Amino acid sequence: MAGLYSDLPQRVKVLGVPIDPWSMAQTVEACDRIVREGCFAHLMGVNADKLLQMRDDPWMDACVRRCEVVNADGASMVMAAERLGVDVPERVAGVDLMWELCALAEKAGYPIYLLGAKSEIVAKAVDVLREKYPKLNVCGLRDGYFKEDELDSVYDEVSALRPAIVFVGITSPKKEQLIEGFRELGVSGAYVGVGGAFDVVSGNIPRAPVWMQKARLEWLFRMFQEPRRLVKRYVVGNARFFRILRAEEKRARRGL
Repeated sequence: MAGLYSDLPQRVKVLGVPIDPWSMAQTVEACDRIVREGCFAHLMGVNADKLLQMRDDPWMDACVRRCEVVNADGASMVMAAERLGVDVPERVAGVDLMWELCALAEKAGYPIYLLGAKSEIVAKAVDVLREKYPKLNVCGLRDGYFKEDELDSVYDEVSALRPAIVFVGITSPKKEQLIEGFRELGVSGAYVGVGGAFDVVSGNIPRAPVWMQKARLEWLFRMFQEPRRLVKRYVVGNARFFRILRAEEKRARRGL
């Protein structure tokens, strides 16, 4: 698998987290190679919250390190890389990657599958994608509200359809556990964790204005949308993230 990426920038570490320092275009190219070669790949986006999950959960830490593609999804990771002198060219946000991979799928004729969110949300997301990409082959979709005893039917359905790209819009760690289950089945395809992207694509949740994205304040926009759910994650989590970053900067200055 490593040979697929031999001409792309080699993986780096940011605060101990492995990151593929690729642009959006390079990430899409890597995904195209994965599909054409008939490989399996778990595409992971790491932000401040994911980094903290890795520190608290050994399984999540091992999962991220096992992933074939690890992008800097959060602006926090790009900012941390800059402050630590690590070259990470840009943020590759899950929702933006989803749009770009759908463009690739339409052009190349790759079938895609959407798994996650509420049934009406994922169905609306498919409608929006088909409107933008009329020739897009959506071979299947399913909401993410299935019970544990329905898990085998999810695996069976997706495996039987053999999609080239699967977008998984479920919260962590269920999302990662599900994708790793597909790995164990030995299927091929690019399995892309996109979190809440279906809500954004469908229009159920608005995206932060471009100026806020460029100013690295998209997290603030999201927090004001869902304060009860996200205040602890962003306020407490970001404070912890910056403590970790400051400690790493001190170690770097001491040459440790």
